[in-house]
Amino acid sequence: MQVEELVNEGLKREFKVVVEAGELDAKLDTILSEFRATAQIKGFRPGKAPLSLLKRMHGERAMSQVLSETMQETSSRLMEDKGLKPAVRPEVDVDNYEDGQDLAYTIRLEVLPDIDISDFKAPALERWVADVADADIDTAAERVASQQKTFKKAAKTAKAKEGDALLIDYVGTVDGEAFEGGSAEDYQLELGSGTFIPGFEDQLTGAKADEDRTVTVTFPEQYHAEALAGKEAEFAVKVKEVRRQAEAALDDDLAKGLGFDDLAALKEALKEQLANDNQSLTRGLLKRRLLDSLAEAYDFGVPGKMVDLEFAQIWEQIKRDAIMSGDAKAEDFEGKDAPDDADEAAEFRAIAERRVRLGLLLSEIGVANDVQVSQDEINRRMVEEARRFPGQEAQIFQYFQENEDARAQLRAPIFEEKVVDFILEMADLTDKTVTREDLEAAVRALDEEEANPGKSEKSAPAKKAAAKKPAARKADDTDDKKPAAKKAPARKAPAKTAAAKKPAAKKTAASKAKTAKTDTDGDA
Repeated sequence: MQVEELVNEGLKREFKVVVEAGELDAKLDTILSEFRATAQIKGFRPGKAPLSLLKRMHGERAMSQVLSETMQETSSRLMEDKGLKPAVRPEVDVDNYEDGQDLAYTIRLEVLPDIDISDFKAPALERWVADVADADIDTAAERVASQQKTFKKAAKTAKAKEGDALLIDYVGTVDGEAFEGGSAEDYQLELGSGTFIPGFEDQLTGAKADEDRTVTVTFPEQYHAEALAGKEAEFAVKVKEVRRQAEAALDDDLAKGLGFDDLAALKEALKEQLANDNQSLTRGLLKRRLLDSLAEAYDFGVPGKMVDLEFAQIWEQIKRDAIMSGDAKAEDFEGKDAPDDADEAAEFRAIAERRVRLGLLLSEIGVANDVQVSQDEINRRMVEEARRFPGQEAQIFQYFQENEDARAQLRAPIFEEKVVDFILEMADLTDKTVTREDLEAAVRALDEEEANPGKSEKSAPAKKAAAKKPAARKADDTDDKKPAAKKAPARKAPAKTAAAKKPAAKKTAASKAKTAKTDTDGDA
C-alpha cells in the first residue's frame, strides 16, 4: 500500500492510497479458492474446478468484494498508522478501475481536535435553590381546582351559551343515509370546546332543554374518514339539558375525586411535586451555568462536518416545532436546508458549533476520568423509549438491540449527564436561596442569551486555547501544525366519531395534580 498525503490543514486531511494489482490478485485467488472448496460446478468434483474457470464465472462479483474489503482494510490501517480519529465517516473517491490495474482511491476526512485538559479545574458556581412556600402550594391547589370543570343542570328556560354544556342525542346522515360513528346518546358537549367539527357547536348556541335542532356541517377535505371528507352532513340533535359550569370547591371531595384520601394528602402531593420541579430547575440552571463557564474557558477548532450535522438537527427541530404549532406548513420548508434569513442561519450555526465543542470537551473529560455508562442504564433508557409507543414496545426494543447507532444515541445523553455530575462533584458550589420565580426568570434570561449567541460572543473574555496556543482560535481557523486527536471518541451525532374531533387524552388524578414544569437542560 502506497500513501501520499495531499491535504493537512487544521482538522482536514486528504490522502491518495494505491494498492498494487498483485495484492488484489492474491486476494481474488484466496476468495475463489475458498469458494472452489464447496462450489457445485457441472463436470467437476467439489474443490477441483480450475481457478481460470471460476474467474470467468464469478470473477467480477468476487473482485467487487476484493475492492470493498481492500479499501476498508487499507483505510483502517491508514488511520491506525497515522494516529487519526475521524470525526465522521470519511469520504472516499475511487479512480476508474480496470482489471489488472492498481487500485487507487482518495480519502478525505476531518479528525477530532486535540483537547488539552491537563490543567482542568472545575469552576466555582453559584447554585440557586428554592424552598416550597405555603403560598406556592395553595396556588397549585387552586390551579388544580380550576381545571376540574363541573356542570350543573340549568333551568329549562335557560339558553345555551359558550362555556355551557349540553346533554344531547344526535344522529348524523349524509345524503339521507346514517353513517358509522355519526350518532350518540346522552353525550355531554361543551360549547366552545372545539370538540366537534367546525360549525357544529355554533349552531347549538341559544338552544334550550327539550329542543330539537338540525345542524348542517361540511366535513373538512382532510378528514380522517375518507368516505366523509368534504361531504355535507345533517345532524338531528335532541337537546335534553342545558348545563351551567360550576366552580369546583377546593375540599376533601375534590381531592378524593382525584384519587387522594383528603385535601391534605392532595396538598402534600403537590408539595412533593413542586419540590421536584424546583430541584429540576436548580439542576438545569446549574448545568447551563457550568456549560457557559466551560464554553468561555475552552476554545478549539471543531470539525465542520460535525457542525453541519448538528445544524441540520437544529433546523429539523425548528421546522417540526413550527409545523406542530401551526405557524407554518410543511410545504413552506420544501427545498430549504437553512433559514432564508442569513443572520438567523448564523445564529443557529453558532449554537451548533457550541454544542459540538462542548460535546467534545465533555467527552474528553469523561474518557480521561473513566466515566462509564453501564448496560443496565442503557437498557433502562431503551425501556423508557419503548414505553413511548404503546403496542409497539417489542419492535422498538428490538430496533435498539439490533442498531448500534441507535444505542449510541441513547448512550450519549446518559454519558453527558454523568460527566456533568462528575464535574459538579468537584466544583466549588455556593448555595443561594431564591424563590421559584427567581429560578424561572434566570432560565428565561439564559434562553434569551442562547437566542442571540453572537451578542454574548462579542463581549466574552479571551478564551484559553485547548492546545495551549498563544491565542484562542476561532472554530473555522486552521493550523497546519496541529497534532492529531489522541483520546476523544467521535460523537454519534424519539376511534374518532364522525362528528367529533379526537378529544385530548384524559389525565389521571396524579397528572391533574402535577404542576407545570420548565425544561432547563443545557444545550450541549
